[in-house]
Amino acid sequence: MLWVGVLPAVVVLWVRRYVKEPEIWTENRRRQRVENREVHAPLFSIFKRGLLGNTLTACWWMASGFVTYYSINALFATHLQKDLGLSPGLVATPIALANIAVFVAAGGWGWVSDRIGRRWAMIIPALIAVPVAPIYLLTSDITWIAIGFIIQGMCGGGMQGQMPPYLAERFPTEVRATASAFCFHQGAIWGGFVPLVLSFFAVQYDLGFAIPMMVGTCVGALSFACALLLSPETKGKLLVADLQIA
Repeated sequence: MLWVGVLPAVVVLWVRRYVKEPEIWTENRRRQRVENREVHAPLFSIFKRGLLGNTLTACWWMASGFVTYYSINALFATHLQKDLGLSPGLVATPIALANIAVFVAAGGWGWVSDRIGRRWAMIIPALIAVPVAPIYLLTSDITWIAIGFIIQGMCGGGMQGQMPPYLAERFPTEVRATASAFCFHQGAIWGGFVPLVLSFFAVQYDLGFAIPMMVGTCVGALSFACALLLSPETKGKLLVADLQIA
């Protein structure tokens, strides 16, 4: 599996040679040079007045998404094995089914977003994820564990599928790539602490993994929804080459 993971890196050579830059970005760069308005420090530009609020809510939203994701998934197998003593086969079953559910639901919520808006197509599954968490975390019945975790895959997992397009639509062309990369990866840093924190409470206070996972999921999902309520709606927005940053 490690060596298979190397294969996408090889594709970079083909991408660099044959894949063209988007026409909108190319035209934007041309206008920057012609009008002598090139953005030389895009990372600093996303913290300027006019973009700061959008940047901060995007960072909050992404961090909440990662916290939710890792609270749901990072220690789930550990919970089933350590807390419930399930066999590897039983552990694999709800995880495999939930991953299929994530794949289907991500596209489904994307369809919803094109009809009711980007924000509510993510807020709704985030809110559903909260009452779903106890269904599979506070039971030892493998049937309810599987059912609950599949539903969670459709909600707590499916809501994550719109992160790339929504991030792209939130920022002007001059800083779109930089802003998207920064907001995404700072969120990943916060998410990286989740397994450590949840494991600390599970072991130090002898709670088991279910309660910390449930708290992390609920707090993360509610924070995810709140960040989106304060964020701009981008449904129907056209990406343009116009210069928007002085």
